[in-house]
Amino acid sequence: MSQRQVLQVFEQYQKARTQFVQMVAELATRPQNIETLQNAGVMSLLRPLLLDVVPTIQQTAALALGRLANYNDDLAEAVVKGDILPQLVYSLAEQNRFYKKAAAFVLRAVSKHSPQLAQAVVDCGALDSLVICLEDFDPGVKESAAWALGYIARHNAELSQAVVDAGAVPLLVLCIQEPEIALKRIAASVLSDISKHSPELAQTVVDAGAIAHLAQMILNPDAQLKRHVLSALSQIAKHSVDLAEMVVEAEIFPVVLTCLKDKDNYVKKNASTLIREIAKHTPELSQLIVNVGGVAAVIDCIGSCKGNIRLPGIMMLGYVAAHSENLAMAVIISKGVPQLSVCLSEEPEDHIKAATAWALGQIGRHTPEHARAVAVTNILPVLLSLYMSTESSEDLQVKVLPHDSKARRLFVTSGGLKKIQEIKAEPGSLLQEYIHSINNCYPEEIVRYYSPGYSETLLQRVDSYQPFSN
Repeated sequence: MSQRQVLQVFEQYQKARTQFVQMVAELATRPQNIETLQNAGVMSLLRPLLLDVVPTIQQTAALALGRLANYNDDLAEAVVKGDILPQLVYSLAEQNRFYKKAAAFVLRAVSKHSPQLAQAVVDCGALDSLVICLEDFDPGVKESAAWALGYIARHNAELSQAVVDAGAVPLLVLCIQEPEIALKRIAASVLSDISKHSPELAQTVVDAGAIAHLAQMILNPDAQLKRHVLSALSQIAKHSVDLAEMVVEAEIFPVVLTCLKDKDNYVKKNASTLIREIAKHTPELSQLIVNVGGVAAVIDCIGSCKGNIRLPGIMMLGYVAAHSENLAMAVIISKGVPQLSVCLSEEPEDHIKAATAWALGQIGRHTPEHARAVAVTNILPVLLSLYMSTESSEDLQVKVLPHDSKARRLFVTSGGLKKIQEIKAEPGSLLQEYIHSINNCYPEEIVRYYSPGYSETLLQRVDSYQPFSN
């Protein structure tokens, strides 16, 4: 056998390996193939190819593993049990940019499924290698590393703390300043995932100078970036008055209000969430939002969207109104009550109805004048039917029916009880039943007093009254 023939054998073997990994990587993109690949023992066949002498075979083997591990937690578990992670971590530091991206993709795919799998990635020393990749010259490598860190951090405070301890936060703040939009997006997303778990973790993000850079991107034309930026600022602001004030001091108002008119629904939702997380803390922060036109802007936003997108805005109005009589009046003056009554009638889901009923309760609970503002929108029959509906959740029923004497009194003084007596319900109908249930909360003579025609009945009694003469 000549030397050329010997070399041909190796060339054919290399071609076969190349074809194999390429085909597996391709097959792994389609869910219907996953089980067959798994049953054929694909994991153990791919593992040695991660150490192949040919770089493209290594990279494609890693890509195929990532696609498989991404599919379900069984396959991700197989990557862990197959001792593949240490090899990937080692290669992250040693190999070229294509391999680094593929290896980071596998770590991300394993981490995403559960805190336990993410912990396995941490335990094999991945964090230090991923953080080094955040400093890589290639923006694609930085992006892949940030994705993996995000999937680790999002699970819980312990995993987030591990990401912080590895030194990721200052580098992520540098990444949001890079020109590449995809890198900015994922870096903002990871900062959000780290901040959400605790005030201490949010503080580490703040200490790295993130707020100012995030605030500058509120008006970026890229919708996905705006979503992540608004989310990160919300996750910081939600924890404490101090953190919320730091977000406000970055001059996010009034610019953030323009996001409430954005074409992208999730930009709207995240902007409403940010405003809600600031408003909930103190009357002063709520007043600041009122002063810049934030309440009116949120009410307009609620009117322009549906379902869960409007939920944070509904809750924000409730938080503002809960602080004081004046703030509740600001919601009334901005025509918040009619908009909330529309939500109550339109929204099919209980949790949104419950939040709306709660917000209306916060507006109406202060004085008879506040309660009247709620009652005049004809919302009481709607609230009543929701309370009586067997389909309503207990949470919704609790928010709707006034259980305490102060609330019952307010219901009378605001004209609510009178309004209910004016509703013309068919005898024997469900509505009649609802009215009867409310009336049962009050003494009979009070109900009679507020019934239509009662004053005429009294006058007739006066006319027909025969005083005793001596």
